[in-house]
Amino acid sequence: MRLREGVQRWLTGSFNDPIARILIENSHLTKTQLETFLIDILAENISGKTLKYDDKSKLRLLKGGVSRGAFNRTLRQARKNVVESIYTVLLLGYLGVFESTSLDPYLEVANKLQNYISAYRDIWKDKESMSEQLRIMNMLREELETSLQRLSKPKSLSKRL
Repeated sequence: MRLREGVQRWLTGSFNDPIARILIENSHLTKTQLETFLIDILAENISGKTLKYDDKSKLRLLKGGVSRGAFNRTLRQARKNVVESIYTVLLLGYLGVFESTSLDPYLEVANKLQNYISAYRDIWKDKESMSEQLRIMNMLREELETSLQRLSKPKSLSKRL
């Protein structure tokens, strides 16, 4: 029971994160697919033991979980979407699209996201300067949210912008 609560608390926190919300809304994964995919990948790390799909299906945020069959169908859809997204990125790289300046804003926001993650990890290391780090974190988060909102519009890939 404690595993379920821990996994669900982590999932709820992730889905409530403002940056994660923007990323989820603009990804190829539904919230249910992402939840299922994360449970499949991370639940065993959290529990420290191998879990059967019956057990994983009960970790979903739905009150009673879902059937193993529904979990596996959703997981199959999520995996397919993840693989297709990765192949899309590989295809664009292969065709030289990443060398185009129209993708520079996406690469910049990826770097900002990496800085945000690093700052988030550092905040817990140095308790003395925590208030300054929190201020920086808030600024980075707001900047990231604005950038992600702007880039989530398909027109952002237009050369005219």
